[in-house]
Formats: sequence, structure tokens, C-alpha cells
Amino acid sequence: MKRPRARAAAAAAAFSAAALGIAACGVSSASTTSKLAGPTGKPITVGLTLSKTGAFQTDGLACEKGYELWASDVNAHGGLLGRPVKLIILNDNSDPNKAAAEYATLMHVDHVDLIGGPFSSLITDSVGPVTKKYGYAFPEGSGGAPSVFSLKLHNLFAVSAPIAGEVLPFAHWVSALPAGKKPLTAAYPMVADPFADPPVKAARTVMQGAGIHTVYSQVLGNLAKGTVPTTAQLVAAANTIARRNAQAVVLGSVDVPTVATFIHTFIKDGYNPHYFIATSGPDQGQAFLNKVGTGNATGIMVPNAWYGGYPNALSHVMVQDYIAKFGGTASDINADVAESYSVGQVLAEAVTATHGLNQTKIINYLHSHTMQTVQGPVAFNSVGANTRAVTFIFQWQSGAQFLEALSNGPAPVGWKPGLVRPIYPKPPWAG
Repeated sequence: MKRPRARAAAAAAAFSAAALGIAACGVSSASTTSKLAGPTGKPITVGLTLSKTGAFQTDGLACEKGYELWASDVNAHGGLLGRPVKLIILNDNSDPNKAAAEYATLMHVDHVDLIGGPFSSLITDSVGPVTKKYGYAFPEGSGGAPSVFSLKLHNLFAVSAPIAGEVLPFAHWVSALPAGKKPLTAAYPMVADPFADPPVKAARTVMQGAGIHTVYSQVLGNLAKGTVPTTAQLVAAANTIARRNAQAVVLGSVDVPTVATFIHTFIKDGYNPHYFIATSGPDQGQAFLNKVGTGNATGIMVPNAWYGGYPNALSHVMVQDYIAKFGGTASDINADVAESYSVGQVLAEAVTATHGLNQTKIINYLHSHTMQTVQGPVAFNSVGANTRAVTFIFQWQSGAQFLEALSNGPAPVGWKPGLVRPIYPKPPWAG
């Protein structure tokens, strides 16, 4: 998926996308004495790559915190099978080919006991076939694009929400607004990326079907050639949208700079869309505010599947552990953390339930059980998509992200929607 995730206000309410499992981190039920003594013996190694540098660095480092937090929690609760967990995390430099080569080394040369997923659908697409070749169970948290599931890998398990439908709650909501509020026109700019484009295209289908006229729809860059749009291309697209005065903008983006370029160009052009949602970037919390300004963020929306105040007992424990380990507040925790932590949880449950590290048994267990994670329930279909996931739509309001009551699935246990209503149309730019 992926992509950055972020700062949801403690006072949350609405545009929305459980229960206790074995333990807060999906760990074994070791005795109190063994927990105090700590796990012993040969470590169970968990290998993976993350984008510690390169285009996905922000997300990669957040994912790393999630894995580190999970391993720390597991070891504090007796380890796995009574043994300590040891992470081996390599840097793929945001390069799909390098990631694939490094996973091959981890499995075929280093013979790690387990593997976890990298960041981004783009890298997961490259790594997936390699994991199949070596027969490893491949749980991952940040690769939910249709391209990942089109690989049809029986060993892949995407613990987070599939991204293709993550903007649909917004599309259905805006399409059902009454006359005078419902936008008449919309623009759909997309950077060439397997994560960014599918949800925008799905939203476009719904909105066009509701009579919202498309005045702009274009993919910027070339995914097949691996080229991304230049700043000049982004500015040109924003200028065109401004001239056509689209009332709604659904932006397929993967980072803060892309969204910031559109916002600053719109401001320069004196153009203010009534509705503005981006697939990624506005979920980056303070990093987003620093780039666009707090006033300019108000009214902007972004999809997400987890936030710091998520009403889930496991999530509450993880949030507390995160703050104790890394500092900050619940609002500061990037959702990439929860995605990686969830990977560890399903791995831990499968290892504990099968009483070992046999990959075939782990794969069969993951395909046949519903599990609980900090992101909610998880159950996988034949190609590894999480069929129990729910996504939310967030909106920036007065320097914080709020949640509303629309979702693409059942709300999580304990959810009470409607405390804060969405702002629409979007207020003028602050300049």
C-alpha cells in the first residue's frame, strides 16, 4: 500500500472506513516466570528489506519502527516458541530489483526462519515471485494494489486493506449529496504508480455514473518505463485543472511533495476546488502541514485504514508501547507502524498455533483462520487479500485529522461515528 499514514486527532469522528487475540503482539502464552527471565536459545530470525533511503524513505523508516516494536513486545512476552526474535532488516533503497535480490539472499543464503514484507506495492510486486520460489510464507502490510493480487501467490498475505476501493466511501458520499452541494465536474490526475491509480479510477467510475462530468483524467509519468512525473509536469496538470475549474479533485499521489505542488499551484492560479482528496500525502501529519500550511490543509481528505485512536484493544496496547519506546503521542504514529506490526502479529499467531517454523503449515494456517491485529480482523482469500479490512476517509480540520462515518465495510467494535461532520465545500485557501 501504500504508502505514509498518519496523524489522526485524539478527538476523532468520521468518514470511516478488535477484540483481543492471543496477546497484544500476537505472542505465545509463556508463563510469567519465563517472561521475567526472557526468551532463551537460538534466535528466530525474521528477514526483510525496507526503504531506509530513496523515494520511500519516510515510509520505510516508519515500517521499521513497527517491526522493531513488534519484536520488542514479543520478546518481552516470552518470545516465539520460547526463543527470542531477531530482525534482519536490509535497505532496498526503494529499488524493486535490489529488494528482490536481497530477499533471495535472505531466504536462499542466510536461511532466515521467517520473512516480513517491504514497503510499497511496487516493491512487493518484485519480491512476491521470489518468495514463492523459495516457499516462504510472505505476510506484508504495505502492498495492497491490484497488481500484487494479480500475481495470484498462494504464499502472500496482505494484512492491510486492499487499496483499489479505498476512495469509494468518498465517491459514494459525494455522489449522493443534494443538488447545490454535489459537484458537477471532477478532475482525476494520477502519478504513474500501482498504488495511486486504481483507487482514483474506481472513484471516477462511481462519480461518472452519478452524473459528475469528468473534465480531466490523466496518468502522469509512465509506470511501464518506471518514469515519474517531473515537477513541471505536475504544475502543468494543476494549471489545466484550474483552467477547467473542476469542482472536485481526486488526486492519485504517493507523497507529500506531489500534493503540495498541486496545492501551491492551485493557490497561485486562484482556484479552489469544492472537494479535494488525495490517495497519499495528507496522511503524513506534521510533515504535510509543514509543506502546505495548516490553513491550507483544512478540508482536504485522504483514505486510511488505521489511526492512533483506532477503537481496538490490541491497537491501544501497541500505541502505549510505541509512546513508551519512541516517545510522542498517539496522533504522531504513522499508520505504516500498524501495518508492519500487524505482519508480525499474524506471523506470531501462525508460528504459535503450528508449534514450529514449517512454512507449509504456516501458509495453510494463514489461509484457514481469521486473526486479530492492531488494524482489526484479518482473513485472507486465495490471492492473499484481506477480506475483513475496513477503510476510512480522513479530513483535515483546524490542524488535525478527523474521521467521519462513511466506510466500505462494517465499523470496528466500539466505533461511535458522527462526532465531527465533514466540512464541505472546502473553505478557501489560507494563502
